[in-house]
Amino acid sequence: MTAASLTLSGSALSAGINDYKGTASITQGLAKTVEANLFECENGRSRVAGGGEIADSDGKVWTVPAENHFTTATKAVDLYEECAKITPKSIDDVDMDSVPVAVIDADGEEITGYIFADNYFELYINGQLVAVDTVPFTPFNSSFVKFKVNKPYTIAVKVIDWEENLGLGTEDNRGKAYHPGDGGFIASFSDGTVTSTDWQAQTFYTAPIYDLTCLSEVDGKRLSESCTTEGTDSGENAYAAHWEVPSDWMNPEFDSMAWPQASAYSEDEIGVNNKKAYMNFIEKFSGAGASFIWSTNVVLDNEVLLRYEVK
Repeated sequence: MTAASLTLSGSALSAGINDYKGTASITQGLAKTVEANLFECENGRSRVAGGGEIADSDGKVWTVPAENHFTTATKAVDLYEECAKITPKSIDDVDMDSVPVAVIDADGEEITGYIFADNYFELYINGQLVAVDTVPFTPFNSSFVKFKVNKPYTIAVKVIDWEENLGLGTEDNRGKAYHPGDGGFIASFSDGTVTSTDWQAQTFYTAPIYDLTCLSEVDGKRLSESCTTEGTDSGENAYAAHWEVPSDWMNPEFDSMAWPQASAYSEDEIGVNNKKAYMNFIEKFSGAGASFIWSTNVVLDNEVLLRYEVK
């Protein structure tokens, strides 16, 4: 069955599960909502950032869009965040001294990081959760953090492309009820570290999938580049592919040798040219030599783990 001939009938979708040969756990359809909304925008509008659960055919329950620490962890400091009325026009208008410093090593170098994520990030340094994004979905915001650490050290980041249709990887957008959103992550650090294809990026949740035969796994890469996003006007029965996240994935000693390198994307591909949260501080992002990164599919891959060792 080709993507072009695929129909979204129950029989066609059921046949797809039998055809799937990869290592992912497959779920189908809308997840059960567990958390109606994690975030309320006090000064403006935001997309509903809910959380849900869905079981595969073996009864294993998956959290969607991903397990996260939004409600419990220390938040990053906002560079730009409309809901909190933090809207500086440039980095010169930001109070850099007000940022708390996370201490990894008491005798370490103090490092400042500038971060823009579409949509949400959780930042670990040497396995310690330093900060999480202040906005899980929208409006788009940017952040910065400070930490003290000795080199070499490991940066690990969980990035999530949030979803309105839980378990389906989609949102109501551009006239379609099941439009697949896209992701993107960029960061630079005061010690010269920047996001690039030298980082690693592994996929752990891919959706929506309408024909499971489009998924493949090659040399550690979980590929969905040939998957179609057609049929998004009636995507309530779409599939999703899930992989178990290792409990120690953020630690320096974690063996990520099999993980693929990150893929780089342009500012045009991510669509940030009209985002003040990015453009007002562009000298701290692409201007500092950083690239937008993600897995091999910035549209369908919704939970991605990033790693990089700073030497």
